Amino acid sequence: MRKAKPKKRYILPDPKFNDTLVTKFVNCLMVDGKKSIAYRIFYDAVEKVEQKVGENGLEVWKKALNNITPAVEVKSRRVGGATFQVPMEVRPERKLSLGIKWMITYARKRGEKTMMDRLAGEIISAAKGEGAAVKKKDDTHRMAEANKAFSHFRF
Repeated sequence: MRKAKPKKRYILPDPKFNDTLVTKFVNCLMVDGKKSIAYRIFYDAVEKVEQKVGENGLEVWKKALNNITPAVEVKSRRVGGATFQVPMEVRPERKLSLGIKWMITYARKRGEKTMMDRLAGEIISAAKGEGAAVKKKDDTHRMAEANKAFSHFRF
């Protein structure tokens, strides 16, 4: 066990939209410490979304992220030699980080040529309520619903 709880690190807002959520997303998108490239990918993707949808790109992205964030998840809990999948509420910070991770992961798995196109495609499909990341959220919710009988094992 650690002695003290680590201090919360606060991140600075991004230069274009002045939003800390964008910075969090870009930090997760970044590979090998190439932050300027990650910013360029994100901004280009948001611009592409704006052109395709005809709405504010940042708002569409936030709506998409909202559609992806899970409310409940299952956690493994050992009780008397058996392992149960116990449904748990997701903390707000974890909701956000899971949503961001899922969006980036499933954007990377898409078939478009550049990461900017993949991310834009994933944002558009998630905003509509479809796509792989939304399916992952639905699967997580379905799993929690199926294991509702074990909810009394919550810790």
